[in-house]
Amino acid sequence: MELYARVRRAVQVEGISEREAARQFGLARETVRKMLRYSIPPGYRRQQPARRPKLDAWVGIIDQILEQDQAQSKKQRHTAKRVFERLRDEHGFRGGYTIVKDYVRLRKLSQREMFVPLEHPPGSAQADFGEAQVVIGGVEGKAHYFVMDLPQSDDCFVMAFPAETTEAFLEGHNQAFANFGGVPRTILYDNTKLAVAQILGDGTRNKTQAFSELQSHYLFAEKFGRPGKGNDKGKVEGLVGYARRNFLVPVPRCASWEELNQKLREQCTKRRERRLRGHKETIGERFAKDQQMLLPLPATPYEACDKRTTRVTSLSLVRYRSNDYSVPVAWGHREVLVKGFVEEVVICAASEVIARHTRSYEREDMIFDPLHYLALLEQKPNALDQAAPLAGWELPEGFAQLRRLLEARLAKKGKREYVQVLRLLETFRLTEVSLAVNDALRLGAISFDAVKHLLLGRIEQRPARLDLENYPHLPVTQVATTAAADYLTLLGEGVC
Repeated sequence: MELYARVRRAVQVEGISEREAARQFGLARETVRKMLRYSIPPGYRRQQPARRPKLDAWVGIIDQILEQDQAQSKKQRHTAKRVFERLRDEHGFRGGYTIVKDYVRLRKLSQREMFVPLEHPPGSAQADFGEAQVVIGGVEGKAHYFVMDLPQSDDCFVMAFPAETTEAFLEGHNQAFANFGGVPRTILYDNTKLAVAQILGDGTRNKTQAFSELQSHYLFAEKFGRPGKGNDKGKVEGLVGYARRNFLVPVPRCASWEELNQKLREQCTKRRERRLRGHKETIGERFAKDQQMLLPLPATPYEACDKRTTRVTSLSLVRYRSNDYSVPVAWGHREVLVKGFVEEVVICAASEVIARHTRSYEREDMIFDPLHYLALLEQKPNALDQAAPLAGWELPEGFAQLRRLLEARLAKKGKREYVQVLRLLETFRLTEVSLAVNDALRLGAISFDAVKHLLLGRIEQRPARLDLENYPHLPVTQVATTAAADYLTLLGEGVC
């Protein structure tokens, strides 16, 4: 470059001729003319495309192979080596591998998609799910975290769930809207089965019942990206990765899902202090513009649950997502509505809640409530010792002692009376029934009637008077009739 400048200066400033410049600098006169024509070296410029005499006849076949690849999975597309092998073995190509490789590389570059920078209006949002490893309660597993992003301000909301289910999808929206203090006017999704039941031939979507209800409740408009085109919602796609790298590294260890989600909320709030590249305002300052455009929240949040109708089995169980949950035996063989929430399963029948259970995310698990089977055990007391719903039911020590005494005195009937005592737990708290059982043991009144009488006396805060005629096993107290002579005897003893 230094020589280039000296030649140009000698001719154009100092005024020497091109011939003299060529002689002084040892250059060809044509080279001097080119130096005078361009202020900097223009580099090599090809006047026409390079000729490929050995490959040109096969270009059409290569283009056809690469075009057909576009309809295949990315993991099963031709490499340059495989294209070369097919040309050689199937079409008699006699050229080298290098010219095939260079052509395939250029063709693939020309086929790569280009994108238009997008502008996002205030009040719009994008939503998606991500996955990450977590340790909850000492057990390592996979968390499925719901992410909602406001692209205009880059504000975000992240919440983790044990599984990517309908109820998690719905609850994620509830919590995100509460966090933002309003509802985005438009939300962009991928074609998740949680929202889209079917994509029709003309590109329209049949939405799921749950998503339609959610949309009707909050009144936001929906948009869906093209199938397989994650770049359509690039903002939230990027946020999914950002949350994994920044909020979930190192692998979080929490006692519960509530603790994990509290930490995620704190991270989202802290992120509002950041000022991103290309912006003069912080995320929190730009979020104020989004808030002005959000729709107001309804009076109550949407009931975020998956609803399914099913029939109670002969074992008084209802199956939901591969697990069985118990209901009172009175509802056996009837149609019920199961509401699957993130943390619990609620079973309803005839507009009445008949059972509530903590949600299980295991597979083929059986979740019992012992109280649901007591009415049946009262009719079948011989099943008491083998009743699976009662296995592991921890009761105060007085219950076991009461059962031993009842069975010792009344045999089979004693089992039935013990079940009747347990059925008091259907109405009263365990602490109240336990105190009544202890009172009955202390008084030696070993009977369901006595326990119930003592229990009601405690609750009503009145003394419990037991009619001993109902308890023939107790010793009978002899009370003599009082006479005036008895008092004279006492007075005489006093005088002495």
